[in-house]
Amino acid sequence: MQKDIRVAVVDDHPLFVRGLELLLPEASDGRASVVAATGDAASAASLVRRTVPDLVLVDLHMPAPGGVRAIAAIRRSTPRTRIVAMSGDDDAASALAALRAGAEGFLPKSTEVADVLQPLLSVLDGWAVLPADLLGALLGPGREQPAPVDLDESERQLLQLIAAGDTTTEISLHLHVSERTVKRQTATLLRKLRVSSRTEAAALAGRAGML
Repeated sequence: MQKDIRVAVVDDHPLFVRGLELLLPEASDGRASVVAATGDAASAASLVRRTVPDLVLVDLHMPAPGGVRAIAAIRRSTPRTRIVAMSGDDDAASALAALRAGAEGFLPKSTEVADVLQPLLSVLDGWAVLPADLLGALLGPGREQPAPVDLDESERQLLQLIAAGDTTTEISLHLHVSERTVKRQTATLLRKLRVSSRTEAAALAGRAGML
């Protein structure tokens, strides 16, 4: 059984934070809750050290020092904490800066609270989470079409589950194998695709028509 998810929020919009505090437990059947929040980007790292959440949501567009610097500070002080950047827009440059600073994913603030839980679980399971349109913008329109890769049926099925954002646990249940086997098969697949992350694998597969 998965443990409860303790979430910290770094956001200077009180109504948004209050909405998460009220709706996240309801949307997750009590599994996820906001345990700490601050509207001051400069105090984000100390808040995370003090409260030890499983995951931190950080608004990118905050007063100085800003969300990106808050992410970098959290990553330096608590390197094992998972971080998801959020923003009211889909600006690719801001999202890329957040990922470089140490965020594992990006979600638009327009996302319904009921739809937030699965991406958060994916991030906690070691996945990177990005909206498809933002991922395409980050990859850029001028990239060469990747060379096709010959995958067998089991590899193609695994890639489809990865592209769908399923967690390691969900994939193991779907394929009727252990989570260790899923991790081993995923590592083999990434090497075959010559990519370093599941996000890159999903993007390459979509661009090459392998799904």
